Amino acid sequence: MRRPTPSPRPRATPDPAPGAHVLWSRRRCLDALLCATTGAALASCGDADSSELAYHERPARPPRPQHRFAVHPLHNPRKLAAAYQPLLDHLNAALPQLGLELEASRDYRAYEAKYRQRGPHFLLPNPWHTLQALKAGYRVIAMAGDAEDFRGLFLVRQDSPLRRVEALRGRVVSYPSPTALAACVMPQYFLYQHGLDVLREVTHRYVGSQESAIMHAVLGQSDAAVTWPLPWRMFQREHPAEAAQMRVLAETPSLVNNSVMARDDLPVALSDALRDALLALDPTGNGREVLDAMAIARFHPADAQRYAPVARFIAEFERRVRPVEAA
Repeated sequence: MRRPTPSPRPRATPDPAPGAHVLWSRRRCLDALLCATTGAALASCGDADSSELAYHERPARPPRPQHRFAVHPLHNPRKLAAAYQPLLDHLNAALPQLGLELEASRDYRAYEAKYRQRGPHFLLPNPWHTLQALKAGYRVIAMAGDAEDFRGLFLVRQDSPLRRVEALRGRVVSYPSPTALAACVMPQYFLYQHGLDVLREVTHRYVGSQESAIMHAVLGQSDAAVTWPLPWRMFQREHPAEAAQMRVLAETPSLVNNSVMARDDLPVALSDALRDALLALDPTGNGREVLDAMAIARFHPADAQRYAPVARFIAEFERRVRPVEAA
């Protein structure tokens, strides 16, 4: 008796690359959908020749270009989306060629790594980040908010005995980050100007975000919190009970506000269109809701020269107090 020919042993399939199982599952879903569509078509066509049917895996419309718009970490990602997604929705409706996507960062360090690697196409950084992003190959196209609004605020509890900024000697102060210009660098220079040895006579706690810095003071985990008007307005709006427990102890002089920047390899026409759309936002008309969400007055024309005073201030701060990135 002839022995049956053994069936060939199935060949081993290597483990899929990371993410391949997701693509395979999507392919199976697509196949199932095509099969169902084919069956429905054949049933409705009766004896029609199925060889005339043709299927194409083609999207209904070409995908829109996607450009990443990275905002420095003023808030946690959820609140950042609530504040800035209305702006991006407005810009995408006005300029479909942009296809802007809002990008949040978990903290200042992560944000700084992004622009140094030239990842995002557009940035909304603080003025110190602006100077660093210029070196990485971005250019300034606008300023977000009024210059007078960019100043540091020292917040203390209503029941705090502190009445002057000099009284922070020997106290704990909370900040979002050592590189937060209005919410750390400018206030620390203000302490220096009022006679404090900033590195020895104050305990500094860098807690990751503007809201966290404020909440540390609300909860008594620091004697004072440092922030600036924009996040303080948003905190008052979203946490009125906690904000009512706080008062402003002191304010620094103002400098220059956050910038909007475009990566220098983008078409100039594209970044110019974005600039024009930002400058066209009218706080009394079409842009009121968008600007209110961000808690800023308007966008202003600006270029790199507008941030020259920041460079001079940073040089003086680093000479008198500390390196910005070495805290």
